[in-house]
Amino acid sequence: MPNTTSGTATFEKNFLIDDILAEAYDRIGVQDLSGYQLKSGRRSLNIMFQEWGNRGIHYWQLQETNIDLIEGQAEYHFFRSAADDTSDTNRAQATTNQVPSTIFGIDDVLEATYRTNRTQTTQNDVAMTKISRSEYSGLSNKLTKGQPTQYYAQRFIDRVTISIYPTPDSTSAAADMHLYYIKRIDDAGDFTNASDVPYRFVPCMASGLAYYLAQKFKPELVQQLKLLYEDELNRALTEDGSSTSTHITPQAYYPNV
Repeated sequence: MPNTTSGTATFEKNFLIDDILAEAYDRIGVQDLSGYQLKSGRRSLNIMFQEWGNRGIHYWQLQETNIDLIEGQAEYHFFRSAADDTSDTNRAQATTNQVPSTIFGIDDVLEATYRTNRTQTTQNDVAMTKISRSEYSGLSNKLTKGQPTQYYAQRFIDRVTISIYPTPDSTSAAADMHLYYIKRIDDAGDFTNASDVPYRFVPCMASGLAYYLAQKFKPELVQQLKLLYEDELNRALTEDGSSTSTHITPQAYYPNV
């Protein structure tokens, strides 16, 4: 008789913020949590998510969108949230799968292409080059019109601003700029929310939060919990991403040439 299993594989979907907090506090030997401890734990979880942003690319937050180019417009703004956009001017109206929306929470732009005929079988992409602040600053006339070939992504507190060069001419305004970008991890929010983290990162999320909480409530456990956290996080980061084909080419060596 075969073993009976749950038939589901969605543990992280119902692993809510209060469950994450309880697990982390259990690991440092703290039960019967007070309201302050719950708020402190949620705050630490949010801080840890921000710190993950410094750990490299999180592939589950890799997303894509299109910017509708506007003739003569050099800058396109993507705000942290709707509340940060206090102006109706220069707002970047983006389309994903042809559904108009405004994209919030972009952390950085990874790649971009100039895309023509987006919805047709004759769609064509031309790679755009990401340049540095110094390179963009050195452009003599940033309002030169033509087909955009370069872009500079500037990361502010409340927004990411994409400056493109040349600015779109009348022909280019009928095309789009297609982006691959990294989105911020969602805040923890309500205690009944699930986390914005895939199942691969659940172990290091729990161990990481325990490490953060130990710094406040059980300092004698900090060092051992840090080692566990870093080990589990490293495994998750190593496994994360998409596998690609590997090609090994032997090196030719001619000593007498």
